[in-house]
Amino acid sequence: MEKNEKIHADMQALGRAACAAARIVAKADTATKNHALAMMARAIRRDEALLLAANAKDVAQARNKGLESAMIDRLTLTSRGVVSMATGLEQIATLPDPIGAMTDLDYRPSGIQVGKMRVPLGVIGIIYEARPNVTADAAGLCLKAGNAAILRGGSEAIQSNQAIAICVREGLRSAGLPEQTMQVVETTDRAAVSALITMSEYVDVIVPRGGKGLIERITNEARVPVIKHLDGVCHVYVDLSADLEKAVRVADNAKTQRYGTCNTMETLLVHTGIAEQFLPRICQIFLEKEVELRGDEAACALVSRMKPAVEEDWYAEYLAPILSVRIVADIDEAITHIATYGSQHTDTIVTENYSRARQFLREVDSSSVMVNASTRFADGFEYGLGAEIGISTDKLHARGPVGLEGLTSQKFIVLGDGHIRE
Repeated sequence: MEKNEKIHADMQALGRAACAAARIVAKADTATKNHALAMMARAIRRDEALLLAANAKDVAQARNKGLESAMIDRLTLTSRGVVSMATGLEQIATLPDPIGAMTDLDYRPSGIQVGKMRVPLGVIGIIYEARPNVTADAAGLCLKAGNAAILRGGSEAIQSNQAIAICVREGLRSAGLPEQTMQVVETTDRAAVSALITMSEYVDVIVPRGGKGLIERITNEARVPVIKHLDGVCHVYVDLSADLEKAVRVADNAKTQRYGTCNTMETLLVHTGIAEQFLPRICQIFLEKEVELRGDEAACALVSRMKPAVEEDWYAEYLAPILSVRIVADIDEAITHIATYGSQHTDTIVTENYSRARQFLREVDSSSVMVNASTRFADGFEYGLGAEIGISTDKLHARGPVGLEGLTSQKFIVLGDGHIRE
């Protein structure tokens, strides 16, 4: 059997096992699922040293291969990150179980009751680069939402993902659930991805997490519905009526708290009326942190160490210590810029003006729109979702951080008492 044929056969076997497990986990009660989550978290806390050792091997190999710093940043797992994975699973366990919830029950003139019930999606395929925490987050969210999952991490994180998967399987076993509920693809061959995204007979939805190239490829080739976002071109707009102390804190955090994430600010927009006061101050902070600044002509005139921006800079997701800066005439120009160059991910306004805050919330068409808060809050854990399986900038089914509800669907239910249609 040729290599690709074997990989296809192996993926088909994973798909069949996932479908069988999905039928079992869909029937599992809340207590069983919560017990599995608690045991996963306990195993992760217990095995912290093993997880960090496996991750250190992945990071060393990534550096030897010359992977870019943003990728290595996303790949690196710290002690704090291990604790965060466990805490995320424990928080998911505390969330209300969406499965089986009935809503909108209403009597119709015929006497029947019509409503909706929340149900699992089925089998979810998750394809991700770096970020070993996704293995735990995805397992926890998919389980609580009553789904099975097939997880295919990147080759750069293979040892980290396999180590975390051991903890996940231990939690499932302890709750009496099939280990096949959460399966991690062991091969790093890209043919496994091609197989996974075309197995419409086994997989109900694909969630890709990674770079633009990966997500574009999956979107173009998949025969299964995809929940995705391509870019994270996030903006902070500092309004004329902004509290400058708040603006400094928000802009600094949005850019420098972490450079390699999709919710990091890539473009700073500043109202012309406060640019002379604000821009030199915030740019001095950025320059001290070795952030490269690229601005329009007006911004460059105020900050001598700023390089001229080109058109491509406004579209750029740098994932690096580089920032585009533009001075705008008013909020309308800021919103127009975001609509033209943004990626519908996360955008924030810093303002003390209620009307302009409301206008920004209404008119900016992004999956997360904020007032006086850092874009770095666009995250499932911060939103109280326990964790997230990804961020969607699509407008159908799920939008923004995808937590439990985004991993479910609804079906109509009808309650009668021998009713017949006349």
